Amino acid sequence: MAIALLAPASAFAQDSSTAETSHRATSTIAAANRAATLEPSPPAFLNATAVMPYAEGTIYQVTTAPERVTDIVLEPGEVLGAVASGDTARWVIGDTTSGVGAGKRVHILVKPYAAGLSTNLVITTDRRTYHIALASVRSVGMSALAWTYPQDALLAIKRSEEAAAAAVPVAAGLDVDQLHFNYAISGDTPRWRPLRAFDDGRQTYIEFPASLAVGEAPPLFLVGAKGEAQLVNYRLRGRYYVVDRIFDAAELRLGTKRQDIVRLTRIGEAGRRGRAKGRAS
Repeated sequence: MAIALLAPASAFAQDSSTAETSHRATSTIAAANRAATLEPSPPAFLNATAVMPYAEGTIYQVTTAPERVTDIVLEPGEVLGAVASGDTARWVIGDTTSGVGAGKRVHILVKPYAAGLSTNLVITTDRRTYHIALASVRSVGMSALAWTYPQDALLAIKRSEEAAAAAVPVAAGLDVDQLHFNYAISGDTPRWRPLRAFDDGRQTYIEFPASLAVGEAPPLFLVGAKGEAQLVNYRLRGRYYVVDRIFDAAELRLGTKRQDIVRLTRIGEAGRRGRAKGRAS
């Protein structure tokens, strides 16, 4: 006669609790990864290179294709530490350099063996760590990926404030580790279109290209919940507008017969924040 051995009820309860905890952890991790992933959008491309703002903890999505090499380019002068991938069997990953002296750059070269693959890539250097999500498709992959470094640019401005009047710091006591770059830029594409917008929790900063110095500066309007526009006080510091408040939506408008309008929208707390998060020009 067969005897059935039954596990104690407490064992089933423990297994159920463990599974529930594991599911919650998995969901939390998946949500965090989605929120932290940044994909290149059309304005981010400079010719065939996707140029995105570096932010610690951000995951950069890189799309590749078989029989094509994607070039991941680091900052000039940055020294490579290590490159690690979750799948080294189905991906060819190598590195090389270009240039000499202070302009020397490290290139991480990536090629998948087939379409439909995905893995991650971690690159460590003497300056920072890059987290990259790799995916391969049958169609066209990215030719190259590079970064801008908003935090470094702001620090350079602060360090050079005594060397040249043009390099006055954007704001005294600016804490670059607490910047929020969760602003979307949309609308027309005039020469003065901002490169990025960010805030430090008190003030909003709008960075413009160098061409702002040789043309007319556009006025800034705040946009209310009902679409009404109103002027707001701001000041020009170098290539930055400094606004003494945080806003949800604003517009830069310039022109008479044909008005150029560029909209700035804060995308909320789920956006990129802290440690130099930004949008690429």
